[in-house]
Amino acid sequence: MKTSEKPHAAVQTRELSSGRLMCGDVLDALAVLPEAAFQAIIADPPYYQVLVDQEWDQGWASPDAYLEWTIEWVRACRRTLRPDGLLFVFGQHGKREHVWLHVCSRLAIEMQFHDLLVWDRMVGYNERSDSFTPQYEMILVLRQPGCEKPYFNKDAVRVPYDEATIRTYLRDKRYKDMAARETHLRKGRYATNILRVPSLKGISREKCGHPSQKPEALIHALISSSTHPGDSVLDPFLGSGTTAAVARRLDRRWVGIEKNPDYVEMAAQRLDTLI
Repeated sequence: MKTSEKPHAAVQTRELSSGRLMCGDVLDALAVLPEAAFQAIIADPPYYQVLVDQEWDQGWASPDAYLEWTIEWVRACRRTLRPDGLLFVFGQHGKREHVWLHVCSRLAIEMQFHDLLVWDRMVGYNERSDSFTPQYEMILVLRQPGCEKPYFNKDAVRVPYDEATIRTYLRDKRYKDMAARETHLRKGRYATNILRVPSLKGISREKCGHPSQKPEALIHALISSSTHPGDSVLDPFLGSGTTAAVARRLDRRWVGIEKNPDYVEMAAQRLDTLI
């Protein structure tokens, strides 16, 4: 992928077989990427003082400062997104993380609201004595202003029925063409906007050492539904490289931006081991 501007001096770039690793500040890196280059952007930014033991989640003086930074990088991403593309932004809310509510509100002004997905982690975390135990995170989905029909392949995220369920449904005598009914059932049901994917445990073979690493199955659903084979995907906060790994397996091109050199090396080593 060619850039429209000269490389930023503070951004180091590494070309790999299926994509590009960029090490540097997200705004510096986004500035050198071409306009309308990416069919999907998957952003898992710092959540702001959620991971209290991680320095990269503490770098803002106030919630307002974090919010203004978020708007800035989203505007920069919007420039690189194709007219019919989708931008996925991860976040979560709670007693300490209420800034996410303001992020959703402001970003729905900057771009056009498309959906709000719930990632059901299936296991609670951060047990609280005076409230329900949190079990989910959220994904705000945005599209370009004025875009009425972004690309989305609903068939790519069907959920298979088990054999017992198929047999039960085939006993329904209201359907005249049972062969067609069975064909439809074997395609699976359409996925809802609640994505039930277990969070990664310490013993998971996917774990690379990043404290907020997302499961490949979750990213697979986002990429496969919002892009065609051969399309380009951008991850402005690459972390351990999950988006790059999934994009490579799905025959998509990718660009990943990551500020921390240690995480860049983690992602590069992970990609080297892919079959």
